[in-house]
Order: sequence, then structure tokens, then C-alpha cells
Amino acid sequence: MAVQEARQGATGGAQDGAGGAHGGGCTCGDCPHGARAGHRRAVAAFLLKRDGFAAGEGLPAGVAHSASASRQWVSEELTQSAELVAERGRAEGEAWLARLWRRTVITTWALVVLLLLAQALTAIGAGWSTARTAGLLAAVLMAGALTAASWFHRARGGALAPLIGEDNRLSTSRAVAAGWVLLVAYAVLVLAGRLAIASDRAERDALISGLGLSRGAGVVTVLAVVCAIAVLVRRVVGLRVLGQRLQKVRADRPRAADLLTDDAGRGTFADLQYVVISAVALLFAAVRLARRPDQLPDLPWGLAVVVLVSAGTYLAGKYAEGGRPVILSVVRAREAGDLDGPIRTGDDVEIRGAGFVPPGAQTADRLSRMVVRVGAVNVRVPLVPVTGGFSNPTDSVLTVPVPVDVEPGRVEVQVVTAAGVETNRYAIDVTE
Repeated sequence: MAVQEARQGATGGAQDGAGGAHGGGCTCGDCPHGARAGHRRAVAAFLLKRDGFAAGEGLPAGVAHSASASRQWVSEELTQSAELVAERGRAEGEAWLARLWRRTVITTWALVVLLLLAQALTAIGAGWSTARTAGLLAAVLMAGALTAASWFHRARGGALAPLIGEDNRLSTSRAVAAGWVLLVAYAVLVLAGRLAIASDRAERDALISGLGLSRGAGVVTVLAVVCAIAVLVRRVVGLRVLGQRLQKVRADRPRAADLLTDDAGRGTFADLQYVVISAVALLFAAVRLARRPDQLPDLPWGLAVVVLVSAGTYLAGKYAEGGRPVILSVVRAREAGDLDGPIRTGDDVEIRGAGFVPPGAQTADRLSRMVVRVGAVNVRVPLVPVTGGFSNPTDSVLTVPVPVDVEPGRVEVQVVTAAGVETNRYAIDVTE
């Protein structure tokens, strides 16, 4: 992977020099090419450096004789390189968001064109009706509103801005709620358009009765529940983060996969079932609206209850996820050939526990932010590279040296993760 990135960076550099195209230092305003190329080159340089250090290459002669000194030097070099990668990644994420609004606008109007084509095809033989006219006008109004929203929020992803959470990821609960809101709003606009076009009094009365609660009780109930879930989940996550019961780190940019995965990119059952069942129910409601455009979508209570059960499962999953990191034990790290003995200043200690690496914090810049408090001294956790990743720190084990500033006696050890969450305090005995 590192070799491929390096070759791409070299090819991009040659093209930039030959044609004057966008390079890593492009400053032509709102241009994403420079940010993308700069991030790619920074990643390639970091991967080559990490794998080189893992193979024992690039160490200065002044630190090569000492294992602790070489480890510290390598960690500092990788930390600086990782900070550059993170900076370029944030710049690329901002550029990606800035150009996303155009894609949302194009997608919105493309759906309007598809609706027009579908209506034209289905009108063959049956003829054009006022329902088709009202549906097309409602789609144009919705697209215009979304276009205006995209313009006002163009720096934050356009129409998708309300769906992006505080951690810069797409929110599953907000996306599902937005889907139901758009469907109900479109249905009401269709009814309003037909009511404005209708000339017969009986037809107008039938359209008004189509808005009755007896016709759309199922869809209204689902709409109320999913919107309440979206608000409640935000409150639950916020309180759990403040209470240090949930670790959250910010993403570089939102991705579509965020709707189905957790912060670490792993698929989660609660999110997956909520999105799938809601999408199926939305499709059913849209078909019902197309068949009966004179009333709100008649969502059967059986399907509505399925959606409500899915929403409850999703909410329960939000309550159950996460957990505070914990130290289970601290022991003296022993290399091959070392004698057993007590913990002394300068020795390496191995901290065993769980939850040291928050979901989404597996990158080097996040790992380098981990700190271990040994007594009153803060110790940075060194990055120990291996081919393809790092052997230290990990989610369950991390190794740090006991600093010489620690006074002999009983001291407490505590880990501070990249999300700023503190573990429990664990007492150890340090001898002279």
C-alpha cells in the first residue's frame, strides 16, 4: 500500500510539473485537488517511514545503541509525521464537504427528472392526470427547497448538513427521520396541489378527508417516533460522552458507511436493521402514495409496529454501546534474558485492561495522544511500529517506561485515552 501511494504521488508530481495542474500546494480557492493530492502524499510518506522504522531502517547512530532511546526517537518522528497526515486529512475533508453541496443538488434534480420520465411512461395509454401534475409540482417544490438549503449550507455538505453529527459522521437516526419527513412533506404537497387544481366540490372534500388521522395514523405515528428517536439519541450520546461512559473522536469527513457502521467502521446490527427496515417501510409508503395520491400513505399497523420495534432496538443499542476504559493490572515488562524483580524507575511497565483505544482512534495521530499518569508525571505512550500497524499501544495492552521523576513508594497509574476519558486509578509499588 505504501509503495502504491508513493508511486501515485510521484506520478501526480510529474503531471503537476509538466502541465501546471493542481498540486499539493494548490491555492486557487475552493479547489479540492490540492488538498487531495497533499493528503495522499502525506499518507505515502508516513507509511514508508513507519514500515522503514519497523524494519530497523533510518535510525541515527546516536540512538541505535539504546533500545529506549531509539524507541522514543522513532515515536517522536512518527508522531510528527502523523500530525501532518491528520492536518492534510482535515483539509481534504473540508474541501470534500465544500463540493458536496453540488452533488446533492445534482442528485435532487436528477430524481425529479426520473420522476418525470416515470410519469410519462405510466401515462401512456392511461393519459395524463391531475395527480401526475400535482406530484411533479410537489417534486419541483421539494427540489427547490433542498437546493436553497444546499446553497445556505454549502460549506457543511449542502442538504446533508442536518444529517451530520457533532463527530462529523452521518447520523443514522437523523437520516431515517429525514427520510420520513421528506416523504410526509411530499405527500402533503401532492394533496395540496390536487386540492388547488380540483374544481369539483366532492373531489375537494375527498382530498381534505384524505388528511384525516384515520387514513394516515400509521405513518404519522412512525414519523413522530423516528423524530423523537433522533432527538433522544443526540441527548443520550451527549450525556454519555460528558459522563465519560462513551468515547467519541471526530472523523475527518462523513461517509455513507457511517449509517451502517460504528465509529471504528465495523458493521453494527442496531444501525443496520434500523436502516433496512425503515428503507423497506419508506418504499412501501411511497408505493401506496403513488397508488392512492388522494390521501396520506396508508401504512398498515403491522408494518408500523415493525418500524417501531426496529426504532426501539436502535435506541437500546445506543444505550448499550461504549463503556469506560479500565485498567485491570499493571506488571513489569520483561524482555528475554531479564531477571524477575520489582518495578523500578526506568523500567517498562505493561498496563493491561480494556477500552484504551476508542473506536475511530486507530490512526497514528490519535494513538500518539494517549497519556499515562504515573504518580504526578504524565508519560506519553510511545508508538512502536510493526509492518502494517503498531504493536503499542493497543486496545487492551500498552507499555510505557516509569519516569525517573517518580518517587519510590506506592504510586497510582491512570490512562488518559485519545478521547480524553480517564480510566480508574491502579496503585503500584516502585522501588529504588
